[in-house]
Amino acid sequence: MTTGKISVRLEFTPNPNTLKFVVDQAFLDRGAANFATADTAGESPLARRLFDIPGVQGVMIGTGFVTITKSPSGDWDVLAERVPAALEAHVASGEPALSPEYLARLQAPPAEGVSDVERKIRDVLDSEIRPAVAMDGGDITFDRYENGVVYLHLQGACSSCPSSVMTLKMGVESRLKDAVPEIKEVVQV
Repeated sequence: MTTGKISVRLEFTPNPNTLKFVVDQAFLDRGAANFATADTAGESPLARRLFDIPGVQGVMIGTGFVTITKSPSGDWDVLAERVPAALEAHVASGEPALSPEYLARLQAPPAEGVSDVERKIRDVLDSEIRPAVAMDGGDITFDRYENGVVYLHLQGACSSCPSSVMTLKMGVESRLKDAVPEIKEVVQV
């Protein structure tokens, strides 16, 4: 549907409680910002606006999309109507999707002194896995690597998806083990 100045297209995700709203507006250059609750959305004017809609339980802002997770009492018909209107109002307001401080932290390069293994893991995640997962309205971010185990955060459509364990073990773990032989296991944080 086209809503004034932006076009919003609704896409289903593998998670029955999450929908992806694709827009012709770039909110981020890369990556994603995940807000699991309204209390965590303080540094995101866009997420705060979306949490004002009854039935919104979670918001993930991607490069050119927003993923909405519905609360158990939420109504998809209400969300399908109100989310595009909120996206249009946000774009018209001229406000950023995220505060400059939050954006700087989100897109900061890894700290100095990371190991070669961690650098390889991040490289595969950023170049292959995250773009593929974003197509389904989700994101996977690196937490840490310890003793052969990679710890990852699943966000957006991935966080509570019935197939997330299979995605993590069969897809992500297999690919990371192929690229980085030191990896023994991948687990969700």
